[in-house]
This record gives sequence, structure tokens and C-alpha cells, in this order.
Amino acid sequence: MVSIEDYGEFQTTWCPGCGNFPILASVKTALAEMGVAPSEVMIASGIGQAAKLPHYMNCHMFNGLHGRVLPLAQGMKLANPDMRVLCVSGDGCSYGEGGNHFLAAIRRNLDITLLVHDNQIYGLTKGQASPTSALGHVTKTQPTGVRSAPFNPIATAVAMKANFVARAFSGEPEHLVSVIKEAMDHPGFALVDILQPCVSFNKVNTFGWYKERTYLLKDHDASDWGAAMAVADEFGDRIPLGVIYRNDREAFPLGKRLACSEYDRNDLKAVMQSYT
Repeated sequence: MVSIEDYGEFQTTWCPGCGNFPILASVKTALAEMGVAPSEVMIASGIGQAAKLPHYMNCHMFNGLHGRVLPLAQGMKLANPDMRVLCVSGDGCSYGEGGNHFLAAIRRNLDITLLVHDNQIYGLTKGQASPTSALGHVTKTQPTGVRSAPFNPIATAVAMKANFVARAFSGEPEHLVSVIKEAMDHPGFALVDILQPCVSFNKVNTFGWYKERTYLLKDHDASDWGAAMAVADEFGDRIPLGVIYRNDREAFPLGKRLACSEYDRNDLKAVMQSYT
């Protein structure tokens, strides 16, 4: 039987009160409740505070380049289709530097789950505006306020008919756990955009700000694309949480497992030496 303790306890470098803490706890809880052992999951991450999450878990992981979490995760899944593959990163890494990979991953539709820690700011690099920062948001590098319209990842994913699209909030951990489990169990590409307060550099979108505005979706038909587009466009005074859209488009077909002992090490060595 898998327990949360199997995923270990590690000292973090996150700020006290950071929304990343409940996300980390929710990921461990979801995996334990699903009976997924540390040896059965691989986590890919990019660069940023969110991308440190797999550093604090006992599991297979690879910390890649800024904005490149999705190609890394797709490579993991192609190499070992039997593994559960999660990718974790922030809104800047996933929707800014990695925006083109985000679109390509939705189209390709491999069976992976992307958890985006969306705090509407760049936290690791000390508070620049991110793709999801609101119009007028004042930062050190935007002293007169953000002039670019915010990117709406939920609407983009629904418009492209991604297999699974959901939003959660780190301040609702029980709901977050259920959404992560549902996302991981749904075949094909799954996006969970997680609202996550940055206590150090975003003094606008605080825990209280999200708490006042978020609500759980009820009586919403996630298979209805038109209804999902209407919900996806809602962000501001009211912010819906839950599964916004899902469909059963066939996931990208996976071939034979590459990452296994049946391949001769000498054959691999010969291939590598051919490049010298």
C-alpha cells in the first residue's frame, strides 16, 4: 500500500506561506490515494519556484530548461509508456517561454498531465509580470502597469479541444487532490491550471483575493464545448474551479518501451561513439 510518507520529506527553499506547499502536499496525496508508487511516476519540471516541486519528492524526476518542460515530459512518456508522467512548472515557464510547446502538446495529445502553478507573476526572478498578469498590474519592471492583455490558458486549451482542462486553487487542497487524480486518469493531454498565491512578489492576487472570487462549478457539462468556452472566459470577480472541459479524442499512439534492459548497452555505446 502506497502512503504519502513514501514520497519523503525534504527541506524546501520556498517562502513561508507560499502556495506551492499545499500543491506539493496535494500531489503526494493524489499519488498515494491512486496507489502510484514513487517508482511508477516520473515528474518533469522547467525552471522557477514551481519547478522545484520534484526536488522535494522521492520519485523519478528531471529538472530541465526554462519553458521546455513539455518536450521533456513527452520524451519521458515515449521512452517508457508504462510510467505515469507529470509535468510541473509556473505560468511564466509554461505559457511564456514554453508557450509554443504548450500548443504543440495539446495537438499531439500524449497521455501526460501538466500542473501549472499559476501565481500571475515571475517569482524566481523577483517579480516581473508573467503572461497571466492582469492589465495594469504594477511590478518592478512594469512601473506604469502591465500593458499586454493577459493570456487565458483555459480558454486556449478549450478552444483547441484539449482532452482534459481544469482549474484548481491551492487554497482548496481537497478539491485540488480530486482534480489531479481525475486529470491523471483521463487519457491524453491534461491541463490543470492551479491558482497559487505568491506571498513575496504578488501583493494583488493574494490568498484572500482568490478566496473571495473562486467558486466550485456545479451542474456544468464538461463535455459541452460551447458551455466550456463560456466558463473558460470567466475570470475576474468570479473565477470557476473544477473540470471545465473533457473529451475522448484518441491519445497519441505509443510504441515499444525504449527505456528497458532488453537493449544491449554495447549497441547504445556504438551509436554514441558514432557522433565523436
